[in-house]
Amino acid sequence: MARLDLIDAEPFFICKGVNIMITVSSLSLIFSDKKLFEDVNLKFLPGNCYGIIGANGAGKSTFLKVLSGEKDPTSGEVIIEKNKRLAVLSQNQNAFDSYTALETVIMGYKELFDIMQKKEVFYNKEHLTDAEGYELAHLEGEFAELNGWDAESDAEKLLNGLNVPMSDFYSKMSDILPKNKVKILLAQALFGNPDILLLDEPTNHLDFEAIAWLETFLVNYDNTVITVSHDRHFLNNVCTHMVDIDYFQAKMYAGNYDFWMESSQLVQRLMADKNKKKEERIQELKNFVARFSANLSKSAQATSRKKSLEKIQLDEIVPSTRKYPFIGFEIEKQLGKDVLEVENLSGSLEGKKLFDDVSFTISRGDKIALLGKNDLAKTTLLKILAGEMKPDSGTIKWGQTVVKAYFPSDNESYFAGNELNLIEWLRQYSKDPVESYIRGFLGRMLFSGDQPLKQVKYLSGGEKMRCMYSKLMLSQANTLIIDSPTTHLDLEAIQSVNKGFEDYKGSIIVASHDHKLLQSVCNKIVEIGELGSYSYEGTLDEFIENSDIKLKLSSLYIDKN
Repeated sequence: MARLDLIDAEPFFICKGVNIMITVSSLSLIFSDKKLFEDVNLKFLPGNCYGIIGANGAGKSTFLKVLSGEKDPTSGEVIIEKNKRLAVLSQNQNAFDSYTALETVIMGYKELFDIMQKKEVFYNKEHLTDAEGYELAHLEGEFAELNGWDAESDAEKLLNGLNVPMSDFYSKMSDILPKNKVKILLAQALFGNPDILLLDEPTNHLDFEAIAWLETFLVNYDNTVITVSHDRHFLNNVCTHMVDIDYFQAKMYAGNYDFWMESSQLVQRLMADKNKKKEERIQELKNFVARFSANLSKSAQATSRKKSLEKIQLDEIVPSTRKYPFIGFEIEKQLGKDVLEVENLSGSLEGKKLFDDVSFTISRGDKIALLGKNDLAKTTLLKILAGEMKPDSGTIKWGQTVVKAYFPSDNESYFAGNELNLIEWLRQYSKDPVESYIRGFLGRMLFSGDQPLKQVKYLSGGEKMRCMYSKLMLSQANTLIIDSPTTHLDLEAIQSVNKGFEDYKGSIIVASHDHKLLQSVCNKIVEIGELGSYSYEGTLDEFIENSDIKLKLSSLYIDKN
C-alpha cells in the first residue's frame, strides 16, 4: 500500500497547464463524540476517477457531502475551480415525483433546465412585448450554446444505456418503479457532461448490463469522477486512484482497488519478516508494481501511472488499521452426488406471479449464481427452497445427504425487539452452549471485550450481518441458500465473505449484485424470469459476454413496454 499523497507527489500529479478541479486544504470534520478526519490535503484532477474507501463509519459518504457543499467542515476548505459544474447523485427518490423521467434527467443541468422553463413561459403567451421578445431571443441563444436542442436525445441515450424502459420516459416519477427511479437519478447526475461527478454507491440496484454500461461511460469520461462504492469489480474497472480514509486521515494512492488491497497485504507480509533484507523487499514490491501496472483501466494513463508507481518507496508504506472478520464454514456431513432438482416451479406473492416454469439442478461441487431482473422473484424462490414459503406449483427434490442453511436478505425478524445479548442470541443456534465457545465465534466476527454483552436489538445493519454469519457458520450445513450476502458490509467484511464462499466445500445457491463475488465463487448460472429459466455452465463473465445468451434470455420475460 504505497503512500502517494498528492502534496508529496508533485512531479506526477501537478503539471503545468493541468487544471485542478477540486483542492482540499487542511480539511477536518470533528463531531463532539467522534472524529472522522483531520488535516486532509488532496487535489483531484480531470481525467481521473477516484474511489473513496474506508471502514463502515469512517466518513466516506460524509466526505462526499463536504466536497459537494452539502455539509460544512469543522475547519479547512474545499476549493472548486472557477466556472466548473459539479453534479451529485441524488439519494432522494421522491424529490422529483411531479416531473417526467426526461425532465428529471435534464434537471441535472440546472442552468439549461431553468432556460427551458423560462422559454416555455414566453411561448405560452399569446402576445409578447418588444422587451419580452428580446429576452426570448437572448434565451434562445443561451439555449443553443448549452446544446439545448440535443438535450432530450442526450437524456434518452443515458436512459437507454441504463436499461430504463422507454415507456417510463414520459411518465411521472411518482408512477415509476423504485429500481428505475434509481437509474433515472443516475442519468440526471451524468447529464450534460459535468466537470465534476460525485457518485455515492452508483451501482446500487443496477443490473449487470447497466453496471457494464456505466463502467464504460466512466472509463471514457474526460472529467473528474469521485465515487464511494462497495462494488469491488466497479472500483477495479473505473478507478485510477483510491482515497483511503484511515487513521482519521484521507490519503490518495495510485491504482485501482485490487492494487491497493494486494499491495497492502504484500507490505504487511514483508514487514512481518524481520530477517528479510530491505533490498529483497523492494525488489518484490517492484515486481508486483510491474505486474499490476500492465493491467490498467485507462490505457492512455498507463505510462504516467507506471512512472508514478515505480517511485514507490517501502518506507512510505503504512499498514491499514482495518480488521477483517474470519468467515470459514465447516461441514458436518459430506454431500452426495445429487443436491437439488427443481422442476416446473412457479411462485407468486400477494397474487402477483413472479416466476413460472423454473427448472434446474444442483450437483455436488456446484455453486450457483441466481440471476434475474426482479430481486423480489429471486428472494421468493430462495425462500421457497429454504422451506419458508410454498410454491404455486412444481416440485423440489433435495438429495438425501443435504443439510441446508438459509441466509435471508431481510434479517430484521431475528433481532427486532429482542432483549437477548449477542452471547444469548447466538447460543440459540449452537450445539455447544458454553460461553467461551460462543465468544469464539463472535470474536471471529470482530465482537470482542464487552461487545458480546450488547443487546442485539441495538445492533447496526453491519453488526447484524456479522451475527448472521456466526449463526451460518455454526450450522455446519453442506448446502447454503444465500440471499444478498454483502448488504451493509464494508469492503473488508465483503472480502472475507468472498473468501469463505470460495473455500466452502459444499454447494451454494446465491443471489447477489456483487459481480466479483459471483465471478470468483460460482461455476454455474441460473437466470429466472416470468416465463421460465435458463441454466448456463460457466462463470458470470462468460455468461455476460456470450451474445447468444441474450437472445435466449429474452424469452424469459414479458415485454411490458
